[in-house]
Amino acid sequence: MCLVAFATGASERWPLVIAANRDEFLERPTLPLARWKTASGQEIISGRDLRGGGTWMGITPAGRIAFLTNVRQAQPEAAPRSRGELVTRWLEGDSPALDFVAALEGNGAAFGGFNLVVGDLRRNAWTWITNQYEGAPALHAQALAPGLYGLSNAGLDTPWPKTLELKRVLAAALQTGDGREGLQKLLWTALGSRQRALPAELPHTGVPLDLEEALSSAFVEVPGRAYGTRCSTVLLATAPGIGWNIELEERTHGREDPAAAAVRREQFNWQPSAPV
Repeated sequence: MCLVAFATGASERWPLVIAANRDEFLERPTLPLARWKTASGQEIISGRDLRGGGTWMGITPAGRIAFLTNVRQAQPEAAPRSRGELVTRWLEGDSPALDFVAALEGNGAAFGGFNLVVGDLRRNAWTWITNQYEGAPALHAQALAPGLYGLSNAGLDTPWPKTLELKRVLAAALQTGDGREGLQKLLWTALGSRQRALPAELPHTGVPLDLEEALSSAFVEVPGRAYGTRCSTVLLATAPGIGWNIELEERTHGREDPAAAAVRREQFNWQPSAPV
């Protein structure tokens, strides 16, 4: 995943909203959103990376959730392990975030640069984890208070134009009086935006200028590199009473015609268990 805005506890009506785009090489084999089980028997709702074996965003019926982005580097070093493994590792576990981070200590360099956001609905806890904190290869974890956040290929809430714009749209969507369909329409439109940043607004991450420009839009298309936005996802939780209704919609974009999207939906009711 390369662009995400998410709101946790920022709205009584919509206690959790996530809007995200996954950018990837077009030839990388992928399965779309579905329910599946890991070797340990854990049910996960997510898409799947068939090359690395993990996923970029997933949730379990018990309320464990995680998503990640890579950290853009001019000359990324090859890493022995896939970042997507981190998502499935969190989803399969049951420990709090601090224990998860402690288990990663000393192993952060085994993965490429990453931002990982993990949530535990039972514990009402959200944490941002990165192995590239402030430009240094150091493992860092930060608890997140209720609020609205944005993430792309730099640190949490780094003010890249497309990150700021998606956060702005999400903030407006939380206030819309049009209901679920109105909120989702705003988010889908923002995720599909091809508007690139002005040259003066571009970040400087060390990649060539033409690539920096191509990557500055929410929906990315880089035909010369066979790279772009592969899928878009909106997760929406409503709280009608005890528990939440959680809906996920994923739109997988066609390789020949990105506007032609195959749609997958999953829905379930999450019920809080006893405090942990």
